[in-house]
Amino acid sequence: MRILMTALLVLVLTTATASAQSPFSMGGVTAQPGTLASGTFRIAARGGDNGTEIPFSIVHGVKPGPVLALVAGTHGMEYAPIVALQRLRRAFDPTTLAGTLLMVHVANMPSFLGRTIYYSPADGKNLNRVFPGKADGTLSERIADVITREVIARATHVVDIHCGDGNESLRPYVYWITTGAPEVAETGRRLALASGFDHIVIDRGRPTDPAQSIYLSNTAILRGKPALTVESGYLAATDEESIARIERAVAGWLRELGMRPDGPPPVSAPVWIDRNEVLTSAATGIFYPAVERGHSVVTGTLIGRVTDFHGSLLQEIKAPFGGVVLYVLGTPPISKGEPVAFVGQVQK
Repeated sequence: MRILMTALLVLVLTTATASAQSPFSMGGVTAQPGTLASGTFRIAARGGDNGTEIPFSIVHGVKPGPVLALVAGTHGMEYAPIVALQRLRRAFDPTTLAGTLLMVHVANMPSFLGRTIYYSPADGKNLNRVFPGKADGTLSERIADVITREVIARATHVVDIHCGDGNESLRPYVYWITTGAPEVAETGRRLALASGFDHIVIDRGRPTDPAQSIYLSNTAILRGKPALTVESGYLAATDEESIARIERAVAGWLRELGMRPDGPPPVSAPVWIDRNEVLTSAATGIFYPAVERGHSVVTGTLIGRVTDFHGSLLQEIKAPFGGVVLYVLGTPPISKGEPVAFVGQVQK
C-alpha cells in the first residue's frame, strides 16, 4: 500500500511539474506565473539622435500556452490602439490565463510625442517600412531591431494594431497576409476571423525575404509566427467604438488560441477583399476628397482632386476598379507620392 501511495505521489508531482508555468522574462523584467509586470526597452542615443524608450507589459498566465504579442503605436499618431492596450493591460486576470500576453504600448515614441503621421521626426523614416531593423542603424531601424529580437522572437503569434493615422479617414478592416508557410497563413486566416472584423483584406503582396521583411507583421510571418495587421479607428481619434472593437478582437484571439475559455465568436459572414490598391498623389498640394470611408465605388468614380496652393487643378484621382473605399485622406495637405485613398474589391 505504501509503495502504491508513493507511486501516486510521484505521478501527481510529475504531472504538476510538467503543467507548471515558468517565469517569463523580457527586456530585463520577469513576470511570475499569474502576474502582471511592466518594463521599458531603452534604446541608447546614437549618431546624433536622443535614443528612445518603448514601454511594454507582460500578462503572464498560470498555465503554459501561446505567447501573443500585441503592438500599438507603430505609427505614433494612431491613438486608438494605444488607448485600447492601456485599458486591456488590467482587463484580463492572469490567474485565469493560459500562456502569455505581451503588450507593446507605444512602439514609436518619437512619432507619438511629436504627433507625426507615418514618419519619425528623429530620422524621417516610416517604422513599418524598415523591419527587421538594424542594431547600428537610424533610430527607427534600431526600434525595429529591438521589436524583432525582443518581442517577435519571444512570441508565437503577433498582431500589429493600427488605425487611421492623423490624416486618414478609415473604415475598420484586417489584413490577412498569405506570405509564408501554408500552416502559418491558415492560422492567420483563423485569427482574422476571430477578430470579429467584417472586412478582411487578402494580402498576397508582402516580401518573402526574412532579411528584408519591411513590415512588422510580415517579419513575424517569415519567422514562422502567424500574424495580422489590424485597422480600427480614423483620423487619430480615440472614439469608444474604435477602442472597443480592438478590445473585442483581443478577446476573440485569446479564445481562438485557447488562452481563455470564453470570448466572442468569429465573424460569420466576412467581406473578403480580394484585390486592393493604394492610390497616390502625383503632386504636392491640397487634397479635396470626393468620397468618404466605406463608400462603394465603380470603375472611374472620382476619389478626389489635388490642386496647387493657388487652387489650380493638378490631378483628378479615380477608382481603378469597383469596390469599397477602405480609407481616404481626410485632411488637405498632400505630398507627391503619398497615399490619398485605399480601394478594395470585394471577392465574388
